[in-house]
Amino acid sequence: MTQITLHNSKTRTREVFVPLNPADVRLYLCGPTVYDRAHLGNARPVLVFDVLVSLLRHVYGDGAVTYARNFTDVDDKINDRAAATGRSIRDVTDETIAWYHADMDALGAARPDFEPRATDWIPAMVEMIAALIERGNAYEAEGHVLFAVDSYDDYGALSGRSVEDMIAGARVEIAPFKRNPMDFVLWKPSVLGQPGWESPWGFGRPGWHIECSAMSYGLLGASFDIHGGGIDLQFPHHENEIAQSCCAHPEGSFARYWLHNEMLLVDGRKMSKSLGNFFTVRDLLDQGVPGEVIRLVMLGTHYSRTMDWTDDKRIEAEGALRRWHALTDGVEAGAIDPDVVTALADNLNTAGAIAVLHRLAAAGEAATLRASAQLLGFLQPEMGVWVDAADDVAQRVESLLAQRLDAKAARDFAAADAIRDRLVAAGIVLKDKPGGGTDWEIGAGAALDMLKG
Repeated sequence: MTQITLHNSKTRTREVFVPLNPADVRLYLCGPTVYDRAHLGNARPVLVFDVLVSLLRHVYGDGAVTYARNFTDVDDKINDRAAATGRSIRDVTDETIAWYHADMDALGAARPDFEPRATDWIPAMVEMIAALIERGNAYEAEGHVLFAVDSYDDYGALSGRSVEDMIAGARVEIAPFKRNPMDFVLWKPSVLGQPGWESPWGFGRPGWHIECSAMSYGLLGASFDIHGGGIDLQFPHHENEIAQSCCAHPEGSFARYWLHNEMLLVDGRKMSKSLGNFFTVRDLLDQGVPGEVIRLVMLGTHYSRTMDWTDDKRIEAEGALRRWHALTDGVEAGAIDPDVVTALADNLNTAGAIAVLHRLAAAGEAATLRASAQLLGFLQPEMGVWVDAADDVAQRVESLLAQRLDAKAARDFAAADAIRDRLVAAGIVLKDKPGGGTDWEIGAGAALDMLKG
C-alpha cells in the first residue's frame, strides 16, 4: 500500500499517515460562513482537501473515506446581510449555499459526504456546552456561557503560543464577566430580531467555535483522522475547537492530523477591495476563465506556501489544459502514473504531480495522462466542455507545428518561417527545444481567430 506522509500542524513535523481505521478514514474541513460569494482564497482549502480525499480514496478505497465540511449559517454577518436586504436569514443562507455549490462544482471539487448546517445541530451544541459546564470547563456569566481557558492545560499547543502571547497578539473581546481575557463564548443571548433558540441559559445562539466540535463529534466521533482549513483558522478557531472537544470528550483525541494551507496573494499583494484586486470565484467564471483553469493555477503551488494568482499563470494553465484536452480527446483512461501518486503521497505535492502530467503530455502518453489528470480532478466530464474538440486551438497549433516540422525536413525554410510568423502573430509563444519539437503557450492578448483556415 502507498505510504502517505503529511506535515502535521499539531506536531510541526512530517509524519507517516496511519489512519485510526483503514476501512473508515475520516476528515473534517471548516467550511464557509454563508453570507456572500466565496472569494478566491476561500476556494484554496476546498481544492486542497478535494485532492487529499481523491488520494485517500485511491489508496484506501472509494468506500473507505468519510469527508465532512460544514456550513456556518448562524453569524452576525448573516444577520446584517438579512437586515440590509429585508430578507429572511434562511433565504440569505439558502441562496449563498446554492452559490457556493455552483462555484465549487465549477472548480471540479467533489461534494463532501456530509455538509452539516450549524442551525441543524443546535441541540448537539447545547448538550456539549452543558457537559463542559458540568466538568468545570465552562461557566455561566450574564446570559453567556464561556469556556474557561485555564481549565485546559494544553491550550495554545496547536498554534505554539502561550496564553500571554495570544492575549498580546489577538483582538480579544474584553468583557467584565470574563474570568480570563482569553475565555471564549460558547453561548450568547439573542435580542429581538436576532436568531435564537431556547436553552438552559436562556434564549440565545451558539458561539462560532462550538459548532464544528459538535458536528465533527456527531459525524466522525470523538477521535478522527484529519482536520484542516486555512492558516488563518489555526488560532483562535482550531485552538478553541481542540480545547472544548478534548474537555467534552476526554475519551477521544479529536483530530490526530492537522493540515493548514497558506494564504493567497494577487499579483504579489494581499487581496483587498481597497487595492482593487479582490475578486470572487464567480467573478473569474463570469469573465470566461474556466473552472478547470482556476483549479490548475491554484494547485500549481504547494498548499503550505503562499499562492500568488497572476494573469501569466492563468494563461499558461489554459494553454496546458488545451493541449491535454486535445491529446486525450476520445482516449479512454489508462493506468495512473505511479509518479503522480508518489508526488501526492509526499505531503500532497500537487506541483510535483502536475509536473508529471506535463511530462506525460510531452511524451504523448494520452491514456496515462487522462487517468493521472483525473486523480487530480482534471479532464473530468463534469468540468463542462470549455474546449471545442472539433475546432480546438491546441489542435490547430499542433497541426501547424507539424506542418512547420515537415517544411523544415524538406528544407523549405521559407514555408517553415511563414508558419512560425503566423503562430507568433496570433499570440502563440513558441519555444523550440534543443532535441527537436516545440513547446508553446497562448500569450497575453492572443488573436486566436488568425489560426483558422
